[in-house]
Amino acid sequence: MAVYTHLSAEDLADLIAHYDVGELVSAKGIAEGVSNSNWLLETTGSDGNGARYILTMYEFRIELEDLPFFLGLLDLLAEKGCPVPATIHDRNGATHRMITNVAGEPKAVALIEFLPGVSIDRPEPAQAQAVGKALAELHIAAQDYATRPNAMGPAAWRELIRDCGTEGLARIDPALPAIVEEALATFESAWPEGLPSGVCHADLFPDNVLMLGDKVSGLIDFYFACTDFFAYDMAVTHAAWCFADHGRSFRPEIATALMQGYESVRPLSAEERAALPMLAQGAAMRFVSTRTFDWLNTPVDALVTRKDPMDFVRRMQFYAASGDAPFAA
Repeated sequence: MAVYTHLSAEDLADLIAHYDVGELVSAKGIAEGVSNSNWLLETTGSDGNGARYILTMYEFRIELEDLPFFLGLLDLLAEKGCPVPATIHDRNGATHRMITNVAGEPKAVALIEFLPGVSIDRPEPAQAQAVGKALAELHIAAQDYATRPNAMGPAAWRELIRDCGTEGLARIDPALPAIVEEALATFESAWPEGLPSGVCHADLFPDNVLMLGDKVSGLIDFYFACTDFFAYDMAVTHAAWCFADHGRSFRPEIATALMQGYESVRPLSAEERAALPMLAQGAAMRFVSTRTFDWLNTPVDALVTRKDPMDFVRRMQFYAASGDAPFAA
């Protein structure tokens, strides 16, 4: 989440007038994340008792034609009891609307349910176990949903790195051009095939999970959701949750708990387990590529915190050196 586009209080009030959510009371931009503009809105509520919502404006890496997939997925998972925010439909039943920002550029926006809970910076094993379980439940709940190719798969990593250029990579770290070239060549020749697949979150970082104690109260930010290997989604989550100190320290107790939670619902096959080391390196490379691009291209006036791609370079190198040891449940 982030804020790239600025909307006035009048703009926001006019927008929510299309929803049965009461009148706008307050709005606050949310600085976390990198791909969309987001606001926390407080309204008087449809019943006059007050309510909170998240408003998202889709900025980049998201195609308009994909919104029905993302927003319909939220509604499906919410109906099946998964801890996800439902989409708030407007008075005409639409899941999203088009508005024109101050630059005159039309953009899509959606209003979603606000869920209670906090994101955990340093998870405990019980919390990691709950997240693994919730991820497996998501995979099962969405198994009959529509398909969407992973637009942020290995081909996209190569393209993003190419767009950054060798000089841009070297400005981040002199060793980065050689590191990513070697890694990309490996993925292009040895990426796994034929593993069980279905709808994946594909971005389940700690800041996309809300916790109440040891309970998952919300899985949020589904805007990279896609059809891919379930084991790849586990690898993304593993890379996102199991390290501290900006990728310098691996937390085996968190990794074990995460795997145990997942396999308590959906045991991994032998083929999936064998593929995890490569999938985890690829998961790390996915965030090296996007963070590198964002580091070099984020507007200076955007309300967003740039994220260091070297954090995930260190994770990728750890997985490359460690074999299957990080995935023991």
